[in-house]
Amino acid sequence: MRLAGSLQLALLLALTSRAAGLNVPLEVEQPPTLITYTSGPKTVLPFENNVTIKCEAKGNPPPEYRWTKDGEDFVPPYIATNATNHTGGSFVLHRKNLIQFQGKYRCYASNKLGTAITEETELIVTSNPKFPKEEIHPLVVKEGEPIVLKCNPPEGAAPRKIYWMTLGLQHIEQDERVSMGSDGNLYFSNALHNDSRQDYCCFASFSRIRTIVQKTAMAVMVNSSEPIPHRIPGLLLPSGVQTEKVLLKGEDLQLECIPEGFPTPMVTWMKMGEKLPPRKKTDMFGKLLTISAVDERDQGKYMCTAKNSAGEAVHYFDVIVEEPPKWLSEPPQSQLTVIGSDVYIKCSVSGKPPPDITWRKNGELIQDDPGSNRRVFDDTLVLNNAKPEDSAVYQCEASNSHGSLLANVNVMILNMAPLILTRDYQEYAVILGGDIIMNCSVFSSPPPDISWVKYDASETIEGERFLSLQNGSLQIISAEKGDSGKYVCAAFNTEGKSAVTAVLDVKDPTKIVDPPQDAQVISGSTAQLKCQAEYDKSLNSSFEVIWRKDGEQIPLSFEENSGAYKFRYLGDDGMLQIMNVNLSDQGIYTCIARTSLDKDNATALLTVLDVPDAPTNVRLSELKSPRIVTLSWVPGNDHNSSVIEFIVEYEESQWEPGTWQKLQKVPGNQATAELALHGHLNYQFRVYAVNAVGPGPPSEPTERYKTPPAAPDRNPENIKIQGHLPHQMDISWEPLLSFEHNGPGLEYKVSYRRLGVEDSWKDHLVNRHSFVVRNTTTFVPYEVKIQSRNSHGWGPEPKIVTGYSGEDVPTAAPQNVAVEVINTTVLRVSWTPVSPATVRGHLGGYNVHWLRKRSLLNPKKILDDRQSLSFPGKRSHAIVPGLEPYSEYRLTVSVFNKKGNGPNSDPVFFSTPEGVPEQVPVLTASNAQKDSILLVWGPPLEANGILTGYLLQYHLINETTLEVVDSQEMNIIGADTTQQQLQGLKEGSLYRFHLSACTRAGCGPPLAQEGNTISVGRAEGQQSNFSTRGWFIGTMCAVALLTLVVLMACFVQRNKGGKYAGTPPPCQRQDMFSMEKVKEKEDLHPDVESQAMNDDTFCEYSDSDEKPLKGSSLCSLNGNDTVGDSVSRDSLVDYADGGGEFSEDGSFIGEYSGPKHRGSGGEPSGPSPVTA
Repeated sequence: MRLAGSLQLALLLALTSRAAGLNVPLEVEQPPTLITYTSGPKTVLPFENNVTIKCEAKGNPPPEYRWTKDGEDFVPPYIATNATNHTGGSFVLHRKNLIQFQGKYRCYASNKLGTAITEETELIVTSNPKFPKEEIHPLVVKEGEPIVLKCNPPEGAAPRKIYWMTLGLQHIEQDERVSMGSDGNLYFSNALHNDSRQDYCCFASFSRIRTIVQKTAMAVMVNSSEPIPHRIPGLLLPSGVQTEKVLLKGEDLQLECIPEGFPTPMVTWMKMGEKLPPRKKTDMFGKLLTISAVDERDQGKYMCTAKNSAGEAVHYFDVIVEEPPKWLSEPPQSQLTVIGSDVYIKCSVSGKPPPDITWRKNGELIQDDPGSNRRVFDDTLVLNNAKPEDSAVYQCEASNSHGSLLANVNVMILNMAPLILTRDYQEYAVILGGDIIMNCSVFSSPPPDISWVKYDASETIEGERFLSLQNGSLQIISAEKGDSGKYVCAAFNTEGKSAVTAVLDVKDPTKIVDPPQDAQVISGSTAQLKCQAEYDKSLNSSFEVIWRKDGEQIPLSFEENSGAYKFRYLGDDGMLQIMNVNLSDQGIYTCIARTSLDKDNATALLTVLDVPDAPTNVRLSELKSPRIVTLSWVPGNDHNSSVIEFIVEYEESQWEPGTWQKLQKVPGNQATAELALHGHLNYQFRVYAVNAVGPGPPSEPTERYKTPPAAPDRNPENIKIQGHLPHQMDISWEPLLSFEHNGPGLEYKVSYRRLGVEDSWKDHLVNRHSFVVRNTTTFVPYEVKIQSRNSHGWGPEPKIVTGYSGEDVPTAAPQNVAVEVINTTVLRVSWTPVSPATVRGHLGGYNVHWLRKRSLLNPKKILDDRQSLSFPGKRSHAIVPGLEPYSEYRLTVSVFNKKGNGPNSDPVFFSTPEGVPEQVPVLTASNAQKDSILLVWGPPLEANGILTGYLLQYHLINETTLEVVDSQEMNIIGADTTQQQLQGLKEGSLYRFHLSACTRAGCGPPLAQEGNTISVGRAEGQQSNFSTRGWFIGTMCAVALLTLVVLMACFVQRNKGGKYAGTPPPCQRQDMFSMEKVKEKEDLHPDVESQAMNDDTFCEYSDSDEKPLKGSSLCSLNGNDTVGDSVSRDSLVDYADGGGEFSEDGSFIGEYSGPKHRGSGGEPSGPSPVTA
């Protein structure tokens, strides 16, 4: 359904139209309309330098202004202009000669279509009030006669207050007899002698101008009269019998009766014919009756009665309540109508007396004119068949004795085609799902029909979401994306038509997609709150994220006026960072993401965790005794982290004054602690709380608390009994701490006696914490006890501890020492342990010492290679690793304790069997021919036996797959052979060579090398002597290399047997041996004899008899535990006598082991073949 209709503009209705609805655009010619003007009386105070009388109006053409003063034309001296109207109607009067401008002013705003006028504004110019200078004669009266002191205060700026005081500024006391009337005079109902004085002063106060003026002092003389004659009451105020009182509705009624007479009369009030209203109240000791906010019901006759013992007097008041003119409903409104219409202007007012109504046209009085189309019927003006020339500003003025009302009514008679005031192609934006109103403001006469259509759609606008408003606008409810586009508003009447286009854009809503989350942060850290939002990108320029804390916006800029927030709040890219968080930052944070069209918000609670506050009200009270007290406290704020515990600290003034020490921990759910205190100390205590954040500040300390002295509560602890010398016993202990003395004169009783024999306790009192018992038997057990005492008594019964006197070196050597050679580098040593009595101390263990006398390869060269191992504890055998193959040795065993080693056993001599050689140091392949290669090598640095020759294995290699195609093996006889020419090789092929040195014990690890034979094609074109030269160069290189190897071997041999304190000598025999190859060989050749090593190998190693190594694992005699015949840490364990087998994996030893040899010496038998 097309949204079209006749939108009746309310301004066109004749009698019901409202001025507020007549919004005639200034583009249309119109008469003046008053905007603002000065109304009511305007009082100019003495200190004001100027006054402005305002009059502003709008119209087309712009209005011109004129003024009248007291009904006469007036030209203002200073015109006040404004930015929009340089000929404004307001004017300014300056203080100089301002009194001449006092009067009533009216403003006229006129253009060619009419004249608007204002109500009359009265300008009142006040001057500084003052009493006239006058000479006042003293007033002389008799006692009992009335007195009236007249003030006659000057006029001035209201409000005005009157005071009667003395020259010393003491108020004249008022009561039933003396009172001040509303006219300012001071009335005495009867004079008394003490009323005589010379300084009755009337003061007038004008608070608005901060002025107080004083009348000349008046004197009163009262002549005594005995006795005072009684006087019948009369009224000093008001005079006469009856008074008429006229006042306006809503004002306060005040009636006063001030009597005279003696005795002082009392005043009562009544209303004739009815009761006084509940709103009434009396003041001035009953002389003033007040009724607030009077209305018609309060009209009537009131009577006051003044009565004393001599008689009474009355006065009547006729009270009349009136009111100024006022609109019955509202002022008449301006009207717009078409030519030929009838216009009615009704001026409905009320008032008392009834107001007189006068009519003006453009400020000029008009009367009823029956011969024209204009008629005046009292409060109604009628224009019949109105014409354009009837357009004007009509004034209705209602007035009575209390004031007047004036209304300007703009009447416009015209026919006009629609004028659309809304801008063409006005752009509108609305959020998806929101409501939008697209304006179409039209002015025309008669009223237009207005309709809306969508620009790019053939169908008309229809549906419940589209509403046509009375002012011509289109409202769309719950906008959808499809509503975007152009809309056309068309307006037409009998005079013509007009149209404008509106453009609507439906935007995506702003939505917070990653809101801030509740967080807990520790005070002093940085808090981060995220707030990520999505919004319509076309609104990017207006998009912003703001943050509020507890409803107050957080300033994020670094401005100087940011106060406490300066440099602490950083907001960037939807992230709020709060630097150096403190407890004041705790609260609810709201993130607001907003654009110019909409906004979204999300909140999060930030909880700040901090250390607890200090406990308060820490109090101390005795519990069971002066040394058992109770400490209580009130926990402080835990700042969002529960208290885990309370720490009670103490400080004492005798031993460590000023130092606070922990005394006790208390669970966090308790607020008391029972404290056991030491004696003879002057304590004070404090408490602090600990939570997950950390310890809080301590409380204020308690008052000092002094405990009485007492005997010690405990004896010394950690008693140590040692023998540093053979014939003495050193006793030491941990002394009592200073605050544990419990009193003066602390000392210790040391008691000791022999253990296991009949012996009495020997006691000594000492004041140190050590004692030496001399002339003891070597290494005998003693019982020792130590007891504390001070001047107030002994400590508790001490505990007895046992210990030994001093040690000495052992006196006996192990017997029946025997060795069993396990393999080329390992042997088993056994002995008969010494008697415990000969140890003369705590048994430390046994030392095994051995000397390598000579190598059997060079028996003439005497060696001095000494080594030793320590084996702790009581034992009778041990495994000794790290021997050299094919060598002669000398071995002894000794026992040791803390004082040192005992004598050595008788020596045992033995030899180690041959072993396999080390790897050859170098192997080169040179002088390659098409079917031969020359191999050159160096002999092994350590033969470990008599070298018998070499084992050579060579393999043909597929150069593409690197797989072995063919393998061959040859034994090379002769220890001195260092080269071999291989013949019968395949032309142009790759070979891999493995060379091992061999003794009677077997062959050592191989050294690998690769080489290529050459092909015939590659040899063509070469000179005949090329191969000769190549062979010569290869040979020379090999000789140079062999020379270098020999030099290295000499250097190593020269340095063998040197001292290596704490580190076993390196084993050069397997320096170039590959661990991987050994492991492969172990896997292939397990040795059943190497399965029974035990923990005997966990021992101490030394290169001399005097320096056993402490704390080192001496099972390996070289640095890497992986070479040659060295013993694995896991293999030499608990070798057992008898069966000769190992209980654990001994493969590393078994690899090179032969049959075991037992005995004290002799040559070893030949090597045994390794069983595969």
